Amino acid sequence: MRLAPSYEAARRIAAEGTLAERLALASHPEVAPEILYFLACDGRPTVRAAVAANAATPVQADSLLAGDHDPQVRALVGRKLAPRAPELAAATDRLRSLAWSTLCTLAADAAVLVRKVIAEELQAMPEAPHDLILRLAQDAAIEVAAPVIRFSPLLTEEDLLALLAAPPVPETVTAIARRPQLSERISEAVVARADEAATAALLANGSAAIRERTLDRLIAEAATHAAWQESLVRRSGLPAGAVLTLATMVADHLLEPLLTRSDLDPTLARVLRARVALRLERRGAAPLPPDLAFEEAALRGDRTRMLRLLAERSGVAVRAIEHVAQLRSAKALVSLCWKAGFSPRCAGPAQGVLGHVPPEAAIPIPEAGGWPLTETEMQWQIEVLATPDTPAPRPVALRERVGA
Repeated sequence: MRLAPSYEAARRIAAEGTLAERLALASHPEVAPEILYFLACDGRPTVRAAVAANAATPVQADSLLAGDHDPQVRALVGRKLAPRAPELAAATDRLRSLAWSTLCTLAADAAVLVRKVIAEELQAMPEAPHDLILRLAQDAAIEVAAPVIRFSPLLTEEDLLALLAAPPVPETVTAIARRPQLSERISEAVVARADEAATAALLANGSAAIRERTLDRLIAEAATHAAWQESLVRRSGLPAGAVLTLATMVADHLLEPLLTRSDLDPTLARVLRARVALRLERRGAAPLPPDLAFEEAALRGDRTRMLRLLAERSGVAVRAIEHVAQLRSAKALVSLCWKAGFSPRCAGPAQGVLGHVPPEAAIPIPEAGGWPLTETEMQWQIEVLATPDTPAPRPVALRERVGA
């Protein structure tokens, strides 16, 4: 690099030089601070940008440029100061305290570009100030928040849970779902948001830990969420039951990658091939028996078909069955399967998929087979459902009947 001009020559260039001369002067690392401060007020934004990017620019000029009307100039100041954030945040002297104040001002700048530049500089910095990282993660512009949410090692599990509880924008949830090494607790909170895009991102995140029961529920729902299916098929470490379930409901073009998964043990691979072959054989064959059709609809998460099959086979109105499902009445759902002539095995998906009855409240099916309720109990449930103008048994009446 050429030597810096003399002080007098620099003054003359700053005041009267050509644009090229002023640009060269504004970029030089050995120019006197007061010359750079003078150039910070230059009429050409390219000159002010050169001053903003110059590490030799005095703090006072950076503070001045942080209020420049050109966001590109402000962004350059932010890019220069952000890597010094740990040092500036801890400073007690006047000049570095002023630089920290300038950086904080830029982190709240009205222009997304400026905030984004700072977030990108700080996204993976382990010593960055936690308060500043949290402020950027809470930004309503996802371009600003996403880099920090995805990569900052400073965001705690509690920080992420707070963001999920009250996300500034829906895309915040998706950004969290893409964060590496998510815990089961965070994954559960992402799923609880019931955001289709965020769930798809979570399933595509191979490093996210997901509880098996949560994965089972997502697989059941994937029949009506095609965007989830490819991620599920390619997700490593799937339990054997999940792999077999996917074989019954994913799109045809995903059967090949499912069959060629590298983590299949030989026994599972044989069972999987047989299940896929059976599925392909059924094309164009006679319709499935009603109880098998009911189970298949449950695997696909097709609640509409489940309702229709129950109504057709039991003789109970769809409106009444929908009401039972809304009440999560396990006894009534089991009784409907009995009335429909289904096998006791259908009572499981009727409660879990159709009624969303939580596992701890569901009525288990006896291992030895048969129904978990007496015929008298089930008949009473059906009589209440079939009563005109009584769409479903009241929960209290059900409890009273059970206690009788």
